[in-house]
Amino acid sequence: MKVFGVDIGGSGIKGAPVDLVRGELADDRYKVLTPHPATPEAVIDGVKEVVDHFGWSGPVGATFPGVVVDGTTRSAANVDKSWIGLDAAAALRERLGAPVTLLNDADAAGLAEVHFGAGRDHYGTVIVLTFGTGIGSAVFTDGKLVANTELGHLELSGRDAETHASTRAKDEEDLSWHHWAHRVQKYLAHVEMLFSPELFVIGGGVSRKAEKFLPLIKGVKAEIVPAQLQNSAGIVGAAMAAAAAAAADPGSDGPAAGPAAAG
Repeated sequence: MKVFGVDIGGSGIKGAPVDLVRGELADDRYKVLTPHPATPEAVIDGVKEVVDHFGWSGPVGATFPGVVVDGTTRSAANVDKSWIGLDAAAALRERLGAPVTLLNDADAAGLAEVHFGAGRDHYGTVIVLTFGTGIGSAVFTDGKLVANTELGHLELSGRDAETHASTRAKDEEDLSWHHWAHRVQKYLAHVEMLFSPELFVIGGGVSRKAEKFLPLIKGVKAEIVPAQLQNSAGIVGAAMAAAAAAAADPGSDGPAAGPAAAG
């Protein structure tokens, strides 16, 4: 079964059909740059370009870099503020002419990691953290998602944790791996104190270099592992959400649609 997933980020919009039996992309992903300013109209045009690249017809799952409640975007840290309060799912459905399921980007990545990746077969509390421009979070209890947790905005050292311990902070402040790992360690210890998870899954692009910083993190009781799906996680998780929504709504087009017929 294939469903289309799109991952909307602050720097890029990427998508592909997803094989939901294997939990992996069914084709090479296609990416366009996120427009600036990242207004709803401009970003949705980018999403349409990604979907149209594959000639896709049928349900689409999409991520958003902010809080999403019932298809409405409630925050907009890395895109234009005009997203706030928008029924973005409806706007995407109208532009694409297809059913669209919208969810937070870290929640989507978490869904993919818990079902197909590093969090698979783990129970209790599992927290997936995506380190990048900010810090995204997805919290699971016995496999069930607690949506829109936004743990990157916890206060750490007197400021938002993501301004202190994100990958962007490492790059902008030219931190060594050792120095940055110490900041990540303080952040993980704070999250652990609040939630007592059994497992942390560390995602985002930096997960490809896990060997450079995870061994430097000490004193955290929970197991810490790198994400397995890496940059595909958001796309896979978005497709999973779209498939679940289609299954819950017998009147939808269903999750089995694929590339539109030529002509």
